[in-house]
Amino acid sequence: MLKKITLAALCATSAFAMHTGEININNKDLEIGAKFDLGQFNDAVEPDTMFVGGKFINADGDHSSPKSSDLDPYFELNFLMMRELGNQGMSIGMGAKLNFTKDYAAIPLGLEFAYKLPVVDFVPMSLNGSLYYAPSVLCMSDADSYLEYRISYDIEVIQNGLITIGYRNINTNYDNAAGDFTYNESFYVGFKIGF
Repeated sequence: MLKKITLAALCATSAFAMHTGEININNKDLEIGAKFDLGQFNDAVEPDTMFVGGKFINADGDHSSPKSSDLDPYFELNFLMMRELGNQGMSIGMGAKLNFTKDYAAIPLGLEFAYKLPVVDFVPMSLNGSLYYAPSVLCMSDADSYLEYRISYDIEVIQNGLITIGYRNINTNYDNAAGDFTYNESFYVGFKIGF
């Protein structure tokens, strides 16, 4: 009987875990990403605590510094562990990424946070942020260092459907003549879908 109750509780908890898909745009850049909740695939992993995903950015050189007329697409594979702190709506996590373009690759480590704003009588909203860094020891190809930071504000307009407004800054510094290079620095709007 205890086994049945435990299994029912795990199934009920897993029903609230979500995979997410995201698309972000501005007047020149396109970003597409997906994140999968490992708790949906493995009963040994608690839902909403461990994620794997990927991201693709087709950025325009007008949002790079110095401006570039020939910017390669950016690809990313990522892993994230998140944990809620208390019952105040704050979650914090740590993760790792594998980022690469045609001539650049890095494995940055970082921190992320999410805060659900206490406006439950209104539309659910949250504030999210992340910071990832890779020194030269975690860089390959022509890479010297990597620094990325983001902040976003999400509004759940329908169940499992969010509008996001954000800012990203991705610095891909090179060890050759290219030197310091901001791959993309821009504001964006987009949609996040839970499934």
